[in-house]
Amino acid sequence: MELNINWLAVLLAALAGFIVGGLWYSVLFAKVWQREAGVTDEQLKHGTVRVFAGSFLLAVVMAVALAAFIGNGGAGFGALAGLAAGLAWVAAALGVNYLFERRSLTLFAINASYNIVTFTAMGAIIGALQ
Repeated sequence: MELNINWLAVLLAALAGFIVGGLWYSVLFAKVWQREAGVTDEQLKHGTVRVFAGSFLLAVVMAVALAAFIGNGGAGFGALAGLAAGLAWVAAALGVNYLFERRSLTLFAINASYNIVTFTAMGAIIGALQ
């Protein structure tokens, strides 16, 4: 089996996920997310470099795995594959965790929808460029 990965597509997809996350957890849902996750302003001031660097590296890992799955399927297939991964794998897995942890439906909706949007965007980018 031959695996062709467009590394520029992977980096752009990871960057897209990073940008979506930046908007999602600041402009769009910052205060609600903080309240529901129990994260204080003081906590957000510490470990920022580790959080951002780690988040970007993990976004690269997600994009590489998605690229391997998408192959040369094109933008439409990539977006659909990303949507499926975000909804059926990531959001569903988060849902199981959140049920056992007795976490709020609001927090689940914020985090799950972020992953659905991110994986869909990543898939579209990767599919278009591979």
